[in-house]
Amino acid sequence: MTATSADFSRPPGPQEAVSLGIDPETLATLRGLRDTYGDLVSMQRPNGRLAYFVNDPVEVRKILVKRHTRYNKGPGFERVKMLLGNGLIVSDGDTWRRSRTMIQPAFSRQKVHDLTDIMLECARTLERRWSAAVAAGETINITEETNRFALDLIVISTFGDDAAPWIATEGNNPFEFLSRDSARDLTVVMRVREVRRLLLELIQARRSRAGQQHFDFMSMYLAARDKSGQPFSDEELLDELITLVVAGFETSANTLNWAWYLLSSHPEIEQAVIDEAGEFLPDAAAVNHDNAGAMVYTQQVLEETLRLYPPVWLFTRRSHSEDEIADFDVPVGTDIYLSPYLLHRTDRYWPNPDTFDPSRFALDDQPKKERPYFPFSLGPRRCLGEYFSFLEMKIHLGLLLPRFRMSLADPGDPGLELGINLRSARDIMLQPSHR
Repeated sequence: MTATSADFSRPPGPQEAVSLGIDPETLATLRGLRDTYGDLVSMQRPNGRLAYFVNDPVEVRKILVKRHTRYNKGPGFERVKMLLGNGLIVSDGDTWRRSRTMIQPAFSRQKVHDLTDIMLECARTLERRWSAAVAAGETINITEETNRFALDLIVISTFGDDAAPWIATEGNNPFEFLSRDSARDLTVVMRVREVRRLLLELIQARRSRAGQQHFDFMSMYLAARDKSGQPFSDEELLDELITLVVAGFETSANTLNWAWYLLSSHPEIEQAVIDEAGEFLPDAAAVNHDNAGAMVYTQQVLEETLRLYPPVWLFTRRSHSEDEIADFDVPVGTDIYLSPYLLHRTDRYWPNPDTFDPSRFALDDQPKKERPYFPFSLGPRRCLGEYFSFLEMKIHLGLLLPRFRMSLADPGDPGLELGINLRSARDIMLQPSHR
């Protein structure tokens, strides 16, 4: 059975060819297809390839979890590969399985807990800067501030003491362009190549002083071995380190940006987070993984933020084996489009889907693993850094929200920038004051 066969069963859909990319037009197209044809839609792309849009949570879970081996990464990942090389996000098959197995121990809870002090110090750096802004009567660009927090944190966590000179001097962080330039175009690709040359020198220096003790992601990646005892090559290590920094920065920065925006206009929810922070993180001395982990309501706030604004708004897959979705055939070579953004805002799965309501994630009547919710993907390709991200975000909010009252300097909707990642179309400006 192939995509050109006449005897396979396919979902309903339009007769005309449909153009899809990673842009606002694609979101509008997919929303229209969902509203017209339902949660399973078939279409022909202009290149003649068969494509399915899947917005049914049961079928999404099958594709990403139960039958993930039948699919590889789909259209659109060419741009990501230009930026990240063949790292964990992009790779498939044996390459991906080997890398995942080697990297996973670095993200054990114990290893992440050992990085808590870095999370604290990055939050305290913001606290000092924001206090100065209050004294000067200045507004805060929370988009820039969350970018800086998340980027400094992942760079220090990844490169340890080697990153200290980059962070200490304004404008010296070689990854800073990631926070300034949201486009993921050829200009950014060229900058990444420059960073790769710098990191290669760092890798070689680390290998030459292998007896010295470091605790950071880079040291853990250098020490990783596959089943045959082989380490990452320099090229593989470069791909994985770039992937870690880019993915680790984007997810937390964007989620915190949206969280501050939402909390600034929902005072009752904001106060509940403040009350919880006062109980578990009353001061810097109380910051540890146990106390941050106990902040259940703050976790719900972050999960609801991710429901409304998932970091990756569109996933794609391409079938390399025959499969079935509901009662329909999936021929080899079919492109699959999955959108957390649209699924999370479909009212038959989430009542009043556009309302910010963290209490949705307090309900016990549906097992967490069965929720129609996948901001970090699902299954074996689920983001390894999910726990790291939640811990850093809870420490960030737990320390800063009780100290600063933030009001929107511009109450207008910041809009959506629909690229590879979901960002605010314009920076969000807040007016800070001390509580």
